[in-house]
Amino acid sequence: MFPAASDSNRLRLFSGSANVSLAQEVARYLGMDVGPMIRKRFADGELYIQIQESIRGCDVYLIQPCCNPVNDHLMELLIMIDACRRASARQITAVIPYYGYARADRKTAGRESIAAKLVANLITEAGASRVLAMDLHSSQIQGYFDIPFDHVYGSPVVVDYLLSPNSRLFRYSLRSRLRFPSGGGLSSQ
Repeated sequence: MFPAASDSNRLRLFSGSANVSLAQEVARYLGMDVGPMIRKRFADGELYIQIQESIRGCDVYLIQPCCNPVNDHLMELLIMIDACRRASARQITAVIPYYGYARADRKTAGRESIAAKLVANLITEAGASRVLAMDLHSSQIQGYFDIPFDHVYGSPVVVDYLLSPNSRLFRYSLRSRLRFPSGGGLSSQ
């Protein structure tokens, strides 16, 4: 998903306010810093964002889950995308670990919105070049985008961790010798 290390001088990573620690961990893993940006709220609640470094010609990754409060985090993502587009980023990838409004992915009755499609339109129109999302409520959301979309699954990573000797679950299961009977319940020997 990320460019090769030789392109790292063109790679920029920025974080929204929804999960700064996640963005910092990704940056640490990549051996880089989260890009500087000014984020402030006006008295009426409007959000102001300014990228604090040149990103002209760069591949920019914006990490922002659209979790609670969904509307605030979604709007912040849209403003971040717009700021990067206006700063002449070569490519803008919206990394969205949690896709807000994903449950509104189809019409179940008349006179209701398909909000997942609306969010896709907003992200695209704001200027994103690509979207990377994780564990979508419904895979059909990928089809709502007219730009490249990468849907990644977190369960393999979580399962690998939980089964690793460093995890609490693994250590607990060794201590209590958990077994999984054919009935599907857990019991201890």
